[in-house]
Amino acid sequence: MLGKRKRVVLTIKDKLDIIKKLEEGNSFKKLSVVYGIGESTVRDIKKNKERIINYANNSDPTSGVSKRKSMKSSTYEELDRVMIEWFNKQKTDGIPVSGTICAKQARFFFDALGMEGDFNASSGWLTRFKQRHGIPKAAGKGTKLKGDETAASEFCGNFQEFVDRENLLPEQIYGADQTGLFWKCLPSRTLAFDTDLSTTEYRSSRERIIIMCCANATGLHKLNLCVVGKAKRPRAFKGTDPSNLPVTYFSQKGAWIEQPVFRQWFEKCFVPQVQKHLKSRGLREKAVLLLDFPPAHPSEELLSSDDGRIIVKYLPPNVTSLIQPMSQGVLTTVKRYYRAGLLQKYMDEGIDPKMFWKNLTVLDAIYEVSRAWNMIKSSTITRAWKKLFPGNEEHSGMNIDEGAILAANLATVLQNTEDYEHVDIENIDQWFDSQSNDSSCQVLTDSEPAEVQAKAAEQKPSLKTRKAELSSEKHISHKAALEWTENLLDYLEQQDDMLLSDKLVLRRLRTIIRRKQKIQNKSHS
Repeated sequence: MLGKRKRVVLTIKDKLDIIKKLEEGNSFKKLSVVYGIGESTVRDIKKNKERIINYANNSDPTSGVSKRKSMKSSTYEELDRVMIEWFNKQKTDGIPVSGTICAKQARFFFDALGMEGDFNASSGWLTRFKQRHGIPKAAGKGTKLKGDETAASEFCGNFQEFVDRENLLPEQIYGADQTGLFWKCLPSRTLAFDTDLSTTEYRSSRERIIIMCCANATGLHKLNLCVVGKAKRPRAFKGTDPSNLPVTYFSQKGAWIEQPVFRQWFEKCFVPQVQKHLKSRGLREKAVLLLDFPPAHPSEELLSSDDGRIIVKYLPPNVTSLIQPMSQGVLTTVKRYYRAGLLQKYMDEGIDPKMFWKNLTVLDAIYEVSRAWNMIKSSTITRAWKKLFPGNEEHSGMNIDEGAILAANLATVLQNTEDYEHVDIENIDQWFDSQSNDSSCQVLTDSEPAEVQAKAAEQKPSLKTRKAELSSEKHISHKAALEWTENLLDYLEQQDDMLLSDKLVLRRLRTIIRRKQKIQNKSHS
């Protein structure tokens, strides 16, 4: 009688090897014999293939995570995904991360994501978080972590060889990267916009969207901005056809763009837009898309056009801060333009901050961030490729920092505005570069207590009242004009043949009417 088989616990690396061998055609039976496990275990590994690969990809490859034998998930999985993304970003940017900072950031994300439960960022939580992601002990003690310069240099050389071998022009080389945007980020103490709002009353669970910027190395072809939110159809989209938006909108529950969404964007948006652009330029419909690591995307083999002429390449780990084109100032400048536009909109409307943020919707934010992306100069994008594409920046003109000029211009405007004369460039820079969890930025939402909503409902004018506002002398009140403008905006959003410029003009008109209404209310008080 055969003895009982000894229990074997496979490491993550073993499981990855089995997946690879299954893809090469090895049978379940053969692999069960080689690894000393049951055939059912091999089948389970195949069944969980995506989960295992994702876990390995999203862990620090230098930390020995492959030696781990389990993939126990966190109680708060979404928080865990956001935290490891944040940690990897700090690491690649060379920013020290201590255990205290990590715990503080976790508590912020827990509140910012609107999560429920009794979460405690204790030392025990920190230990388990580091174990789950294979983070070495030294990485949590504030040691400055730098990008892998050797890997970056090696990749740049290999990439240049690839470009030469494939005979690709800068026009055919694209880069894409994503970032989170807290679209209701209000400047508080930095710019003296203190609204004294209770953080328990205003939460930011719905006020974070993901934006992904994609452009070629010349900066002459910027694809429509990709925006990902949690709601499939936000309330602000009522009456709006998503296909008429100035961006490509997707929805998902996760904190960062997930595989199904990215693959859909690649196949339905990226490939057709690139093919159309290259055809219009008289170039071969052949291109490569450069993506960051760790990728929350399918493997390179799964991402290609039907004819295999448009493909992707992934950067190696820990080089984002060094050579990822969109991380060389492009995403940062987009956020600066967005915040500057938001502040200008607030000043134009001339209403109190609480009312401004209450009126602001995700649809407004989408139009504003689309405008911000359109404002990015091609020279800014070209310079971002200089390490991967030496010599290309020679054609980008003067070396001008868009973000610095924007801060200077905004500071000048504010210094000539009543109540904001004290604001200087340093204040503006602090707000531009702030994360939404620091003292210079306050995040609000549309949610308000039931009694506030009830009061607003009571104040809503009846149809009879609105008709009475139109006298025989054809005097139109600001309230009526604002209501008509809102209706006309809703109408335009439903049409598929309206120009973006037409919609922006009407939005600007709405801002002017709101300002006039504010002035009138002040004069009557």
